[in-house]
Amino acid sequence: MFKVLALVVLFAAAAFFAACSGAEPTAENANIATEPTPLANAADYTDANLALADGVRLLENGETERAIEILNRAVEINPELAEAYFRLGIAHSLIEFRDQLAAEDRVEPTETPANSKEKPAKPQSVLAFEKAVEAYKKLIDANAEDHNAYYNLGRSYNKLNEDEDAARALRQAVKLNPDDTEYQRELGAVLIKLAKYSEAVGVLRKSVELDADNIEALELLEKAEAGQKRVSFTVMPGDDRRNANSNANATANTKPDGDTKPPANTVKPPEPRPTRPQQTPPSAANRPRSN
Repeated sequence: MFKVLALVVLFAAAAFFAACSGAEPTAENANIATEPTPLANAADYTDANLALADGVRLLENGETERAIEILNRAVEINPELAEAYFRLGIAHSLIEFRDQLAAEDRVEPTETPANSKEKPAKPQSVLAFEKAVEAYKKLIDANAEDHNAYYNLGRSYNKLNEDEDAARALRQAVKLNPDDTEYQRELGAVLIKLAKYSEAVGVLRKSVELDADNIEALELLEKAEAGQKRVSFTVMPGDDRRNANSNANATANTKPDGDTKPPANTVKPPEPRPTRPQQTPPSAANRPRSN
């Protein structure tokens, strides 16, 4: 009987403590920060930085259209908010790529008439990245030591495929802050696009030295080294050694009066045989990797 009574008391005490713990939040639970919810309407934002933060969060969560609405509100409040333009460019790029895939799946795609003189309108992504370039340039004008502005300026140029300008901006970012592995990696990627493999190798090696776990930099370094080897072992048509040999042969086979005479043992090369064109299966359309 005593044992039964003790068990009843223990169960009652456990139920009491459980009820207390559920009714009153602990200090640990009280300190857990909840993710803020974006405002219902984009027009309700009055702080550009808040709109930027919410827009970035929505973009990362895949709510691209909603992100565009709020990011547009951010630049409406602050027309010089460079990062908002850059994020808008990324968001519009995702939408444009999605629409392009949908258009390719149509049975009868619409085509622009061949005799049309109208220039196609710039995509929204291009307009946004161009605005980002202007905004980052203003930041640099205000502070020429702003290496982060140079870095983002280079990224914006890269998105516009203006690779030479991107390389110049990123070189300046690296010069101002040489110990940033991402600056080095981004510059290396652009240099590969420009086929400047030797410079890219040096930059990417530095990136890997700064962060051995930078997998993307390691992959780019392998690509740059492969390009460097490919260029080193390729004999170009204007190679000096080839020209020197050609000039020597021409001089040896020239008469004093200027007439040339082929060597006696010259063999006429065989006529090339016609080759049948190889049939290759169509490859799948290349799709850009996500940022």
